[in-house]
Formats: sequence, structure tokens, C-alpha cells
Amino acid sequence: MTKNPLMIKVDKWTFHVPTDRVYNENDCWAKFDDVITTIGITDFLQNMIGDIVFVELPEIGSRVEQFGEVGSFEGMKAVLDLISPVSGVVKKVNEELNEKPELLNQDPYGKGWFVEVEAVDFETEKEFLLGPHAYFEVMKRKIEQERVKLIR
Repeated sequence: MTKNPLMIKVDKWTFHVPTDRVYNENDCWAKFDDVITTIGITDFLQNMIGDIVFVELPEIGSRVEQFGEVGSFEGMKAVLDLISPVSGVVKKVNEELNEKPELLNQDPYGKGWFVEVEAVDFETEKEFLLGPHAYFEVMKRKIEQERVKLIR
């Protein structure tokens, strides 16, 4: 994780948003290294779904579209799709998640990465993504919505 992530503590949880990547409103992140983009889920999403017990990874070589499904994961509360922040071709998957899906909970921004995609049009697509500060505000609103649900 970056040295100075954005953080908010709510009740017993602390949510982190690293500042070295971009986000979509589906609580997925993308970290760019030249044309290879690593994709994963946010700390907020892994907290909301609970203990993750299963992942479905895409096939290497498969094509993904921005905001299209690039895999799925199952938690104690739901099965969710991983929504890709970028379009491109899957170059690598995190095979370790097959044996240790809990890495998504334990280290969502590090060892719990999901896939690496060769991005095809990041310059155009980035206008549809959120920087860390913008995503932090979206996440705070979602946290407040979840708190309101719990009160009712």
C-alpha cells in the first residue's frame, strides 16, 4: 500500500484508499504500470461482503471491456462480479486466490490483487474513473448509507 493512504475509521473498521491508483464506482481499483494494469477490489468492498470463500478468475487471453465483468468472488453475504476499470486483454491472474481467497480480505491492495490486464485505451477510459480523493468521497457516502441501513 502507498505510504499515505486516505483513511477513515468507522466504528470498529478502518477503510483505506491508496493514492497510487484509480477506482470505479463499483469499488474496484486499477494500478497502472506502463500498459499493464493490475486490478482488484477495495478495502470497502471486501469489508461489505465479509469473508471471501471462493473466486472465479478469467482465462488468460480473454478480452474485457471497461465496466464489464472480469471475474467473480463469493463472500459470506453475496456473490459479486469484479467490474473492470479498463478494457484490455487478461495477461495474468492471481492463481494464489484459488487456494487462498481470503487474501482478498487480508490484503486487497497487495497480495489480494485479482488480474493483470494489458490496457488498450486507458487515455480515453480514464475520464470515466475516479482518482483516490473522489473515490474516497464516494466510499464515505456508501459507508454512511450502510450505517443508516443498520440503524433501521
